[in-house]
Amino acid sequence: MDMNGSQRIEASREKVFAGLNDPEILKQCVPGCESIEKVSDTEMNAKVTLKIGPVKASFAGKITLSDIDPPNGYSINGEGAGGVAGYAKGGAKVTLEADGENATILHYVVDAQIGGKLAQLGSRLIDATAKKLAGDFFTKFGELVGPVPEAEPVVAESEAPAAKKGWLGKIIG
Repeated sequence: MDMNGSQRIEASREKVFAGLNDPEILKQCVPGCESIEKVSDTEMNAKVTLKIGPVKASFAGKITLSDIDPPNGYSINGEGAGGVAGYAKGGAKVTLEADGENATILHYVVDAQIGGKLAQLGSRLIDATAKKLAGDFFTKFGELVGPVPEAEPVVAESEAPAAKKGWLGKIIG
């Protein structure tokens, strides 16, 4: 399966690149992720549980980063075993393009292979699930790495009691 796309993120390339290398941010963004442990600057171990159609699988896998070019992007490769459900392996080329001073366009090209029971589910279900997972990842990633929304201003309540409204207020008041 091949998939590619782009996502605009309201943050600088440096901040987006740092987020792509932060295990805590990745853990929050990867759907079904139970843990990500950084082994070295280029390797991480991950545990993910996903439900694809009727098959629920827990994957334990290894993620390797290569072609690292901060803050322009990198290549990421991973493979995971899901027991009787099968296996998944693949990679992605991620490039970051500045869009003004405080925004970044993240481009990705993904190549993935699956085997075992997962492969028997059919390419339409697998492709639809992969696109949904990618969409969920980038939505959450943009929320975490993008700007923190400004807090709503606190409006002080007036000292005077609020006027009673409606028919019940007229009876009681």
